[in-house]
Amino acid sequence: MINKIIILVIILFFAKLIVAQESPKTLNAEQVLNVVRSFHPVIRQSYIGVEKSKSEILNARGNFDPVFSNYLGKKTFDGQNYYNDISPELKIPIWYGADIYAGLEDLTGDRLDPSQSEGQSSFVGINIPLVKNLVIDKRRAFLKQAKIYSSMAELDQNIMINDLCMDAISAYWAWVKAYETYAVVANKVRVNEKRLELIKKWIENGERPAVDSIEATTQLQSFQYRKNENWLEFQNAGLLLSAFMWTKENNPYQLPESVIPEGNWEFETLLTNFNLDLTLLLSEAQLNHPYLKIYNYKLDVLDIDKKLKFQELLPKVDFRYNFLAKSYSIDKTITDASPFQNNYQYMLKAEIPLFFSQGRANYKIAKLKIEETKLEQNQKELDIQLKIKSYYNEFVTLKNQVDLQNKYAENYQKLVRAEETLLENGESTLFLINSRENKALEAQEKLIEIKTKYFKSIYALQWSAGLLR
Repeated sequence: MINKIIILVIILFFAKLIVAQESPKTLNAEQVLNVVRSFHPVIRQSYIGVEKSKSEILNARGNFDPVFSNYLGKKTFDGQNYYNDISPELKIPIWYGADIYAGLEDLTGDRLDPSQSEGQSSFVGINIPLVKNLVIDKRRAFLKQAKIYSSMAELDQNIMINDLCMDAISAYWAWVKAYETYAVVANKVRVNEKRLELIKKWIENGERPAVDSIEATTQLQSFQYRKNENWLEFQNAGLLLSAFMWTKENNPYQLPESVIPEGNWEFETLLTNFNLDLTLLLSEAQLNHPYLKIYNYKLDVLDIDKKLKFQELLPKVDFRYNFLAKSYSIDKTITDASPFQNNYQYMLKAEIPLFFSQGRANYKIAKLKIEETKLEQNQKELDIQLKIKSYYNEFVTLKNQVDLQNKYAENYQKLVRAEETLLENGESTLFLINSRENKALEAQEKLIEIKTKYFKSIYALQWSAGLLR
């Protein structure tokens, strides 16, 4: 008894292994999209673009980096020592357009400028824009814009993924259509091969005229011809789909001939995860579509540029103040003196263009760019809404068409079976069966075409709302 059980287990194991080896590999739509999102080189390039935009932020922050400088100078002429000057300085830019700096100076010589302090001295000071560049200046503007551009790069990546996934899914459903059409025709070939054998037996028995053999052979050859054509279409569709399939080693992947669409593909249970409500899709697109969000960021960039251009309409007034100390002990001097009583130096510099022509022109251009971008945004929003509604109408129509065509194909198949029964009873002709069968095949091919269009329209609906990513 135990030996029988062991033998049975071994038989079942090998039977399962043989079935597993013989069963073809399958591919569904979500698997294709996962491969595209994970390994396609265009997607990987988009990540590089995001990283580059982050580097631009670091570049813009460089304008706020502390700067150390040192001046070394010496002059001798005609045997006379004019001066020796050593002046190290540290400047720290701060956010509000001002610069804080501190430095040392060691100045000696026989022919010094009277306004300069001989010997060792030190200073700490600040440079403040009082009008122009007080609210915003180039370094603050560039940093703000760099951060916005980084966010825009991520949206560009989403757009790229959305479009690439749509291209891939279009290739996938074309591949499914080609295979299913081939499979239907291949089945017709098998049916007609059996029918031809049956006709030949009937002819041998004198039950059918000899011409029926030619009629059956012609029908079989017609289907064999179409089968070869459909196989070629399936192979070429596989090549187009393979263009989107890459490995994690960044190598292109050739889809094997043995890979076929997943069984029961027409049910596509994963589609229940998609948003197919028109109102919700329109709302989601208005709030989160990458294209529309990019326009919001563009307007933010242009608004910063407008504020920067407005500064050119203001007079340039800069105030510079230095607190001075004899020797390098400036910390002790600061605690012992008031800022405007002793040991200080200040400068007030003003520049006022008389006509502000350049400033007025640049500011007007900045405002016009904002107006232009808003108009483009409105047009883009309308285009997206119309595209969503168009694909939704296609989705609803195709859903109804699938039901109608499915019934139409089933009825034609019933007519074929009925005609076959009549033929067996000697009440019909092979010509009528072939005619019915051709019409039934056309109905089945049309059903496959409509079904694949229907599922493609569902993905296209997600794409139009910017969700296929």
